[in-house]
Amino acid sequence: MPTTIRKAFISSFGDPSHVKIVDDQIESPAANHVQVKVIYAGMGGADFLMREGRYPNQKRAPLTPGYTLVGRVHINGPGSSKFKVGDLVCCLTMYDADAELCNCPEKYLIPVPQGIDLKEAVSMVVDWATAYGMVYRTAQVQKGQRVFIHGLSGSVGYALLTLCKLEGAEIYGTASASKHDELRKDGVTPFVYTDKNWIKSMNDIGGAHAIFDPLGFESWDESWAIIPSSGGHLVGYGGNLATLNGDDDNRSQLPYIAKLLAKGALPFCPKKTSFFYVNKDQKTHKPELLALFDMRLEGKIKVPIKKVWTLDQIPEAHWDRNTTPGIGSMVVKICDDVEA
Repeated sequence: MPTTIRKAFISSFGDPSHVKIVDDQIESPAANHVQVKVIYAGMGGADFLMREGRYPNQKRAPLTPGYTLVGRVHINGPGSSKFKVGDLVCCLTMYDADAELCNCPEKYLIPVPQGIDLKEAVSMVVDWATAYGMVYRTAQVQKGQRVFIHGLSGSVGYALLTLCKLEGAEIYGTASASKHDELRKDGVTPFVYTDKNWIKSMNDIGGAHAIFDPLGFESWDESWAIIPSSGGHLVGYGGNLATLNGDDDNRSQLPYIAKLLAKGALPFCPKKTSFFYVNKDQKTHKPELLALFDMRLEGKIKVPIKKVWTLDQIPEAHWDRNTTPGIGSMVVKICDDVEA
């Protein structure tokens, strides 16, 4: 039986004027699906890229955005019995989280332990899970290494900063000048990306052993230049430079990813390259997210939230993505948390 809900809706790709809040109907969950009452949805780079139609292999418009959610089980569909009504769960949805109700395959739902702030939990589903995989699985950051992070003040960048500090690394990176004083309090050496002084400064101290670069395109060539001749690891992800700058740049990212990987595949080259992404079908996603939840419960990490939007403010969030002050993640409050 369909239920009337409010949700965000992108009728066609383009600037934020294409994002509207509408009334619509959601059907009852299908077999092996669960209908979740959404409490918080994430608001990050993937959402903005999808609105522009730039996200790799994304759906065509029209669509409802919302890459991640945290909420409570509302209705179990036929064959779904893993969770009880009222259970707290999270999900990497890719779409449809910016809505009061969302139907999710049961197999992708992950329980959220009691005691974790739900705003932080929804930020961990992709942003912090991405950072965790890059730090511990891909780059394998170690004590004493120099790490360079582009976008230090962003959701993934700050997660990288936090996790690398836990491993005893020295942290350098780029961020807008307005964020530098706050970042220095975390023991970080920040640079402005655009003046390129970071390239010479890093090479003067011997380069970086691990570099995390979400900008893509020509930025990966620049980041490659600060890997020392003795070796290091450049990890690319995202590809957000054009949308961050507000550029109408529709170049495909795929040739640049191929170029990035080819750099690190040269015979006898001590420099490594990887392109990293999180996918809900990866067998590593659930255990690494649960490990992050444990780290939060143990007080080892804290997820800063720089802005909480409401469902009605989602169009405004798309307009303001590059001007929102603060450090950390943005989230959307969709519904109040009322236990079943």
